[in-house]
Amino acid sequence: MANRTKALLAIGIFTFMSTLDGSIVNIALPTMSRELHTSTAQITWVVTIYLIVISAIILIFGRLSDLIGKAKVTKIGWGIFILGSFLAGLNLGMGLAFLLVARVIQAIGASMMMATSFGIIAQIFPAENRARALAINTMFVSVGSIAGPALGGVILQIASWNYIFWINVPIGILAWIFGNRALPTRNGQGQLSDIDLKGGALMSGVIILLFLALNFGMTLGWTNPLILIAVLLGILLFIAFIVTEKRSENPLLNLGIFKSKLFSLSLIMALFNFTVSMFASILLPFYLQDYRAFGPGIAGMFMMCYPLSMLIFSPIAGIIADKIDKELVTFIGISGIVISQIGYLMIHQTTPSWWIVLVLLIQGGSVGIFQSPNNALIMETVDRKYLGIAGSVNSLARNVAFVLGTSLATIILFFSMSKMTGQKVTSYLPDQPEIFLNGMHVAFIFALCFTLITWILALSRLLGRKKIQA
Repeated sequence: MANRTKALLAIGIFTFMSTLDGSIVNIALPTMSRELHTSTAQITWVVTIYLIVISAIILIFGRLSDLIGKAKVTKIGWGIFILGSFLAGLNLGMGLAFLLVARVIQAIGASMMMATSFGIIAQIFPAENRARALAINTMFVSVGSIAGPALGGVILQIASWNYIFWINVPIGILAWIFGNRALPTRNGQGQLSDIDLKGGALMSGVIILLFLALNFGMTLGWTNPLILIAVLLGILLFIAFIVTEKRSENPLLNLGIFKSKLFSLSLIMALFNFTVSMFASILLPFYLQDYRAFGPGIAGMFMMCYPLSMLIFSPIAGIIADKIDKELVTFIGISGIVISQIGYLMIHQTTPSWWIVLVLLIQGGSVGIFQSPNNALIMETVDRKYLGIAGSVNSLARNVAFVLGTSLATIILFFSMSKMTGQKVTSYLPDQPEIFLNGMHVAFIFALCFTLITWILALSRLLGRKKIQA
């Protein structure tokens, strides 16, 4: 049991750092842009390239972990991530290009860790304790994803932007030493030559093309030929991927895992939930700092209510889910998220601070309640030899949702603002604050719709849980 705990904490720490690094850089972008002498558009690639690389190769490492061993892939990933973090903090006069290369290295390590974390936890913890263990890992995932801007702001207050990356090095080394021997020594069920490189290349192409289309669609226009071509090619490559996987003897992604209704339904619900979670993370900082004129520090304190509530409720939900019906716990969680989205729609010009805090606490706690048992349900439906690829699919859904949620929140916000002003709007309008508030409400209406879809799916899963196991 002691080794399980050590392994869980080590995995959790690295999971926290890898997800944190997807968002912590955002607040440092203006400073980095000035010091590296690059434009705003160029410096955003520090964030974009990290998310794209992780998502593009995570399935490959998930399958690889099933073939050669999850612990082996995890340990290598830890080392690569630490190296990438050290290099990203260096400023050797080579500018943005060197930083982007370092971020690619960092993303490779992060992808290896994300691909294996769920699988290792599902492997070393028995069914009666699995939801609790996954709840703790989910807590690290969610807090790392949401706490980035607040923690980044604190670091920038006392040190240079380099330490946003360097802080990973000593913590990572300690976690590696602490958890190295605790990881399971079980080998995989295959060999390196069994990896489906063709399928991996096709899926990587799909992710890269669609993510680039989302990233550039707002600036180039959604009807731009380049955007349309990227989307079309992405769809064609995805079709080719499905055909390839069906014909392959050793597919990258065994499509048979999607035959389980419980697995597929739980995965879709996770995708919607993570997408919705990004709406508040993106929109509320604009509301707090631009609309309400709170300082960055105060705004960061507001936003910390979300991960704080998740920290409290996620492990509690895991303990409860191990003892009672997991479907019931997830339904309670998603019901709370519905309430929080309604709460965001009630935020206006003079909304008291306690209301904003309350809504953030409700959503954070409800997300924690939902995710823990939902992850357990996803992993319980898969044969042990496919735990690695199932975990990587779960992580891929999360990363896709983060990108999708960020893009949808900003697209809906600025599209609504543009429609109300009769001209293209791509930033906050200080002279027309009411335009932003209306746009924010429109975006949260869409978030509420996504949440209601998830609520209906959770209800159908709860009512039909006996039939859905088939």
